[in-house]
Amino acid sequence: MAKINLLPWRAERRKLREREFYMMLGAAAVAAVLVAGLWWYWMGARIDNQDSRSAYMKDQIHQLDGKLAEIKELEKTKSKLLARKQIIEQLQASRAQMVHLFDELVKTIPDGVRLNSLKQTADILTLEGVAQSNASVATYMRNLDNSPFLSRSDLQRTEAKGSDKRNRFEFGLTVKLRKLESDNPQDAGNDGNAAPPKAAPPAAEGTTAPPKQTPASSGGKP
Repeated sequence: MAKINLLPWRAERRKLREREFYMMLGAAAVAAVLVAGLWWYWMGARIDNQDSRSAYMKDQIHQLDGKLAEIKELEKTKSKLLARKQIIEQLQASRAQMVHLFDELVKTIPDGVRLNSLKQTADILTLEGVAQSNASVATYMRNLDNSPFLSRSDLQRTEAKGSDKRNRFEFGLTVKLRKLESDNPQDAGNDGNAAPPKAAPPAAEGTTAPPKQTPASSGGKP
């Protein structure tokens, strides 16, 4: 005998499908939450790693800044020491030159001229004094130009003041110091001039020996 199902099977199947759909939807939601949680954890780990790297870089930069500051201080100290060394070398090089300079100032000054002040700026000397006449000043400038230590004398001013004939004209002039290759060029020049006399004594002794015998012979004839 045939069986006939009179129950609402379509409604039950519809409910089953709805149940399956919600289950799949819940599973998808759980999977999405898990994926989002994993992504959030991974991004947080990367951010923490980047923050640690940034902190390390900042610390290294801070250390390098300190080292750069030390290097700058060392460079300043080095430049100061080099400047002092250069000044000392210049003083040592000009030590003998100053002696010759004052000696030349005494030798070159003519009669009727007197210096009142002397000032040096680099290799320029500024001389001020009084003279009997302008001719005395001109003679003084020629003597300075002929000096082995001085050159390029330049008259800055000359004017007549007062009635004293000995100090009638006041003058001011500048003169340039020569750059010498040796500390004592006069001694070098004297040594060069003195070399022939050192070689000459043997010849002189040979020429003076006969005159000693000549007076003896001439003395024996009488």
